[in-house]
Amino acid sequence: MNLDTHRARVRAAERNVEAQWAQTVAHGRRTFALWRSGWTPQRIVIAGLLTGFLSGRAQPLRLAGSGGLLALLRSLSGLLAASGLGRGESAPSEPEAPPAPADDVRPAVWPEPPRRDAAPFVTTP
Repeated sequence: MNLDTHRARVRAAERNVEAQWAQTVAHGRRTFALWRSGWTPQRIVIAGLLTGFLSGRAQPLRLAGSGGLLALLRSLSGLLAASGLGRGESAPSEPEAPPAPADDVRPAVWPEPPRRDAAPFVTTP
């Protein structure tokens, strides 16, 4: 295949993709405009009433009372009450200081202090 022929085919394919993209954007804008114009106040009210009725028929409280969500809330409230965070108290910002060592405990000391008279380790090329 000739290189010029291949370049021409690639340019044609790119023009086709750009045309398809422009057409898709135009269709999307038209669809969005029709969608927005279709939502009149009466349709919004009817949709809200229908959604409320259907969600009430689903009985969401029956699912919450079956033990899953309610048991989780009970355990979280017990956890908060035990920690004191449920009464508006804040968590301690700093941990407590460690206890002071006893008098009979001696601090750890090297058996021999390091020698300071030796020359430092140096390498030469």
